[in-house]
Amino acid sequence: MSAVDRREGSVVLDGTWRFQLLPAPGAPLGEQWGEAPVPGCWTMHDPRDLPHYTNVQMPFPHHPPFVPDDNPTGVYERDIEIPAEWAGRRTVLLVGAAESVLIAEIDGEQIGIGKDSHLASEFDITGAVTPGRRYTLRLTVVKWSDASHIEDQDQWWHGGITRSVRLHSTDPLHLDDVAVRAEQDGTLRVDCRVRGPLTDGWSVSAELEGYGSLAQDTAHDAANRALGRVSDFLGEARLSTTVADVRPWSAESPVLYALTVRLHRADGSVADTSHHRIGFRTVEIRGRDLLINGDRVFIRGVNRHDFHPLTGRVVTEDDLRADLVTVKRFGFNAVRTSHYPNDPALLDLADELGLYVVDEADIESHDHAHEIADDPRYLPAFVERVSRMVLRDKNHPSVIVWSLGNESDYGAHHDAAAAWVRRHDPTRPVQYEGAAKTDWSSTDIASDIVCPMYASLEEITAHARSGEQTKPLILCEYSHAMGNSNGTLADHWAEIETTPGLQGGFIWEFWDHGILQRTADGLPAGPGATGGYTNGTTAPGYRWAYGGDFGDTPNDGAFCADGMVFPDRTPKPAMYEHRELAAPLRLSYDGTGVTVHNRQHVTGLARLRAAWLIGAEESGTRVVPVPLPDVPPGACAPLALPPELPQGTDELWLTLRVTTADDLPWAPADTEICTPRIRLRERPAVFTGAPAGGAVETDSEGLLVHPLLTAPPVLSLWRAPTDNDLLGGAAGRWRDWGLDALVRKPVSVTRDGNGRVTAVAEYPTAAGTVVHEQILTALADGSVLVEESATLPAGLHDVARVGSVLETAAGPDTFEWYGLGPWESYPDRCAGGAVAHHRARVDDLFTPYLRPQESGGRSGVRAFSLTRPDGTGLAVRLDVPRQVSVTRHRAADLAAAAHHDELTPRAGCVVHIDAAHRGLGTASCGPDTLPPYLIAPGTHRWTWSIRTL
Repeated sequence: MSAVDRREGSVVLDGTWRFQLLPAPGAPLGEQWGEAPVPGCWTMHDPRDLPHYTNVQMPFPHHPPFVPDDNPTGVYERDIEIPAEWAGRRTVLLVGAAESVLIAEIDGEQIGIGKDSHLASEFDITGAVTPGRRYTLRLTVVKWSDASHIEDQDQWWHGGITRSVRLHSTDPLHLDDVAVRAEQDGTLRVDCRVRGPLTDGWSVSAELEGYGSLAQDTAHDAANRALGRVSDFLGEARLSTTVADVRPWSAESPVLYALTVRLHRADGSVADTSHHRIGFRTVEIRGRDLLINGDRVFIRGVNRHDFHPLTGRVVTEDDLRADLVTVKRFGFNAVRTSHYPNDPALLDLADELGLYVVDEADIESHDHAHEIADDPRYLPAFVERVSRMVLRDKNHPSVIVWSLGNESDYGAHHDAAAAWVRRHDPTRPVQYEGAAKTDWSSTDIASDIVCPMYASLEEITAHARSGEQTKPLILCEYSHAMGNSNGTLADHWAEIETTPGLQGGFIWEFWDHGILQRTADGLPAGPGATGGYTNGTTAPGYRWAYGGDFGDTPNDGAFCADGMVFPDRTPKPAMYEHRELAAPLRLSYDGTGVTVHNRQHVTGLARLRAAWLIGAEESGTRVVPVPLPDVPPGACAPLALPPELPQGTDELWLTLRVTTADDLPWAPADTEICTPRIRLRERPAVFTGAPAGGAVETDSEGLLVHPLLTAPPVLSLWRAPTDNDLLGGAAGRWRDWGLDALVRKPVSVTRDGNGRVTAVAEYPTAAGTVVHEQILTALADGSVLVEESATLPAGLHDVARVGSVLETAAGPDTFEWYGLGPWESYPDRCAGGAVAHHRARVDDLFTPYLRPQESGGRSGVRAFSLTRPDGTGLAVRLDVPRQVSVTRHRAADLAAAAHHDELTPRAGCVVHIDAAHRGLGTASCGPDTLPPYLIAPGTHRWTWSIRTL
């Protein structure tokens, strides 16, 4: 795979092809041809072979290198015409990608085979065609092969031609490879390899736009001749220059320069031309630090697959741009191409938009990792896949690290591939998680970076402080984003930013891999589907499918739904958490003034504008613009407080809404970038007055009777299990204890002379009895004060929540609250958003994670109301900031459903007010939440009031 741009002048063969799907490679063709899109996955439109999801296990039981006899085989055919003007030239067929074995034929003559599902296959077909004539091109794609065992990559298994197909032509004398090295100091070197009839003489020239021509490196050529390296079938040339006042490329400032390389015949005419957009930047490792242009840059990364909910593995350049624009807007500066080289257009866009890339080879043998790592039959495939990736992508400034693959144990194959890379491209480090799995301090391994997977915060900080660390530590995967997840992300970054030796990591992952499925027939909606989804949800008649939904067995269920965005690219709430932690600026407050800190490495704050969002519990929220000083990278400056701040004693917060000042390639002007916040005034004590007296209406058990409540407030210790709860084991404990089916047993009901009602009840569980006390008191404003306590026995050492659950009558459809918002938040994921007054439709509060689970919570709520369209309803005030959720579903409803189309919203609202709520963690794959976010046994108290509006 050469590093030469051939897209200009190509004949693109994409479109509708004739198609047949056979049960196995040797099956005879039928008489009737159907149609299929190219590029396209037949698994997304042909019901005979549907998508299949597995994580570690292979979809068939055969050991490597064997595969099933039942082996879906797609035969694609179309007529092509070789342009007459290509006479005397070389003709090349390029198939961008095919899964997994590709056999190419022209008029029945086999011209080549390819066996890498994520890199292009190029075939020189000059001897098989005559310009000006028409031919039948047949591409046969066999789904399973020995290569499938090293493409076991935690994704949907597909079959088809997944990237563009085209013809292109070159002169017989042509550029075979162009390697560009452009350093931060302006040093530019271009190495060219030339093939063709070299006996007649040739030369190479290069021009950098705006800076003129590069000089021929005659010393290099002379050295090659002296060493006997001159060949009669391969030519080499080197050109170089030094660019004065170069602007280095970085993720913050992705400056690109246009480079044109020309190959000349002996008479000076141009035989071949190659165009490149290059960036001047230097990558190096110095001690425990990975440096970009000499700076230690935090790697705020995300893992990414090529994915689309309608087309499977087929993505367009527009899709890729939308992916990376979303990544940039939410504070990520790096992408790992898990677990194969992504579509080549992604790197062009990463160069342009500014993203660091860990480029990963198409290797993962997860189910048979140990056996394959040293199996000599697979050695050529390992080295070839790594080397072809490097040859394809080496000229992209965005690529800063080469990865040898993923989850394939560690063996001789990795050492061989690493040796090839280090020899061919010494300008970038090599990484491989498996090499450093057992010893993070080892220096003699095929990884220049310690890149652990789901290591705990305790483990990585202990290593960085051990005195034994020898390499940068950048997690290749952490914070598994499955369902309602990404807890403790702020804790991770607090340690990373303050612990030398820790430099960041890559969240798993960008996408939820849900495929849009028609519920009527269970088939994929297909590449031609329109509509069907918006804002993370599907329209009636559709749902997001995950493992098992296409009858695929074995499967790994919803484990593919582990992204930071939904399948339609709608950001999940965790994206806002990351955006705040990666914010280009932060605020501090010393009691008298505010300071703004520029947290960027390269750029100032001139490209941003800001406004204060002033939030006070009693006086509402208003917006005041504020001039943002152009603070240099790493520096700080005073920031003016807004005039006429609300007076009084109520709590007061300032949130700085930071937006783009002008249009950027990844964000139009006024795109919100971050919302750092500071508190200027503490909240005073609540519920300090004396009871007003009067009666509180209750039922016979002392529970509150209220005209807007259909179910009074009772104790809740359980939540609909998140994916982390299920796979991490917490949900099993809760069910074993019986927390999902608590039974209230009244103990006593007493009333005092002031009308105060005290109800004591017990809730027996398998781990002991919980004692719950609830005191109801009428207040002067017509509200009822609810004082509660729950005493958990020692056996209940880790419950989901401690709080009240109640249900309203039908009618309230608007939720207004003062607290953290506007998006969902939880105790260990609440760094994003603003403490202010927020308003939302009740139906919009729920977060539609692909498998229904606990969602929609809001942290730090001080007060809220639920109102009907006419403004009537109920209002609740809380003693201290609490976790609150309002949805149309009981926890049991959510826990019983596998998909959202199985849920029926209730007419009223289900309201949870929690004294304590367990953190989310990421235990579906990785560490659980940290100890401060667990709920301990003992007595928990909470107080709130409710009144009618």
